[in-house]
Amino acid sequence: MDRITHWENVYQTKSSTEVSWYEPDPKQSLDLILEAAGEKRGRVIDVGGGQSFLVDRLLDSGFKQVAVLDISSAAIEATRTRLGERASRVKWMVADIAQAESLGEFDIWHDRAVFHFITDPDDRKHYMELLKRSLPIGGHFIVGTFAKGGPEKCSGLTICQYDAATMQAELGSSFEPIECSEYLHTTPTGKPQQFFFGTYKRID
Repeated sequence: MDRITHWENVYQTKSSTEVSWYEPDPKQSLDLILEAAGEKRGRVIDVGGGQSFLVDRLLDSGFKQVAVLDISSAAIEATRTRLGERASRVKWMVADIAQAESLGEFDIWHDRAVFHFITDPDDRKHYMELLKRSLPIGGHFIVGTFAKGGPEKCSGLTICQYDAATMQAELGSSFEPIECSEYLHTTPTGKPQQFFFGTYKRID
């Protein structure tokens, strides 16, 4: 089963509150985004936004441009429907981030729980090249992945675990770390999952 088929099946067979990554209030992500943005509420993209409630919070926070990308058209359509009239204020993209060629330019790129699914080195290289094309110098990359010692699989798929050192190795010298930490996410079934979160600034 290819990636697109896999994720369409997930979102067509499970409700938004049944998936392990569900958060009724995406406070961790929003706090990091607002901290990186400062007083400037410019252009932000949520990669793998799916049915997350982060897009609601970003609209509430007054960002000039909000974009949501997900590999699943079913997830995007469900969120558009949930937002109603406010959906017109969002740029929606259905794409596989490991295959997409151009997304536009953003001040902040946020990715919670997508990057750890990219296990192929060539796909990770493509992701990083796309990130640098989309994020100008001075822009911020905010990423959340399973931490070392966290889950080894999610949604039936093998993942890669990260810490500050291994994430920096992927990013290279073009990004400097601003803040790295671990965060405990609790799934809808009450299972704890250890996450790594990092905020990075593009410097080259």
